[in-house]
Amino acid sequence: MTQPRALGDADSGATGPPVDWQAALAEHHRWLRMVVRARLGDGHAVDEVMQEVSLAAVRQQAPLADSRKVAPWLYRLAVRQALLYRRKHGRRRRLRERFARDARPTELDGRILDPLDWLLARERGRLVREALGQLPPRDAEILLLKYSEDWSYQEIAAHLDISHSAVETRLHRARHRLRDALAAMNVIELRT
Repeated sequence: MTQPRALGDADSGATGPPVDWQAALAEHHRWLRMVVRARLGDGHAVDEVMQEVSLAAVRQQAPLADSRKVAPWLYRLAVRQALLYRRKHGRRRRLRERFARDARPTELDGRILDPLDWLLARERGRLVREALGQLPPRDAEILLLKYSEDWSYQEIAAHLDISHSAVETRLHRARHRLRDALAAMNVIELRT
């Protein structure tokens, strides 16, 4: 039974001693690196791709029969590994871009957010919710009705069955308590 031929085997039937891949890779390393760098345009990726080239050469299933074909075979292998690297990193880049686009709001109050603004807004929201949790339930309730539900003073007064001036007083008191809670958490500074 004959062994399958490797990429680059010719029909010449030339056989020779098995290829010493460690020596062959060391001999062709420099120019293969240049080929990979030219294909990728990124010097940082060259080492990763060259590792893949070395692994693929050592792991090959059908050994080369003609040692004269080592250089062209390694060239094709390096080009293929560079293309696979670009494809893999292109998919990763598109995935990151899609996640960045879909995972955060793009606008807040009519302005485009960058990732840092988005992160700070989320953290600020978490801290405000934590401070609201420290307030008496009546204060948290009236603040949420006013600022989360966007109810008017009249709507709050009608639903809570209190006067308009009582709503103003409670909101004033609740805002001060929230401000004190945020200051105690070192989120804001109180002005004197």
